[in-house]
Amino acid sequence: MTTRMQAVLRRLQLGSGVVLLVYLFLHLLNHALGIWSLELAGRGLVLALRLWRSIPGTIALYGAAALHFALAMRTIYARRHWTLPLAEWVRLWAGLSLPLLLIRHAVTTRLASSLYGFEPDYERVVIQLLTTGTQGLQLALLAPGWIHGCLGLWFRLRHLRWALRMKPVLLTSVILLPLLSAAGFVRMMRTVEAKSAILAAPDPKLVAHQLALNGWRHDLVALYLSLIVGAFVAGQLRNALERRKMRECSVSS
Repeated sequence: MTTRMQAVLRRLQLGSGVVLLVYLFLHLLNHALGIWSLELAGRGLVLALRLWRSIPGTIALYGAAALHFALAMRTIYARRHWTLPLAEWVRLWAGLSLPLLLIRHAVTTRLASSLYGFEPDYERVVIQLLTTGTQGLQLALLAPGWIHGCLGLWFRLRHLRWALRMKPVLLTSVILLPLLSAAGFVRMMRTVEAKSAILAAPDPKLVAHQLALNGWRHDLVALYLSLIVGAFVAGQLRNALERRKMRECSVSS
């Protein structure tokens, strides 16, 4: 591959990654608003839905996700060795684990909304999580992607003088925002629980179509894992064939 093409792919990876990082930043910030009140977080959610469900927002978000994932599969396939620094392993783990967590969230909110008319708000989402016992999953939902995105951006910026000077501030922000987000979500859960000793029933639209949504979730997770494993196995087979050809050439010469 030419140097020019590699530069183009790096720019595409950076651009798509920045879009996803902005999405995660706004999502974490929205959760953090729950520290003040459930109503304030709800108003933030309305604004976020308007942004990401608009035609430009949808194209930007899902286009960036598809492009970033495709480039990740290419990287897995093309890698010649897996001797990586610890920071790279953390970034890889965070990037690959995020979709496993997001699939559940996306199916329960965006897909349920598009197919069955379920309109999420924080109270409904919290009730659904509490009644299914998956509130811990929600707290861990965005951390891997946030870590992956921040590490990826830092790897691009760490050679710049201003980035080195700002490193303590950036590191504090990277750590503080997820903590505030978790605190806000815990506060919202307590607010919902305090409204009634007995939680309201989950949204009937979700209950009625739970089996179908579970099927979507299972199929998407299976497809995602199959693509990752397929890219890795194909890359290893390619590497093995290349090594075999090199040995044959060395013997014949």
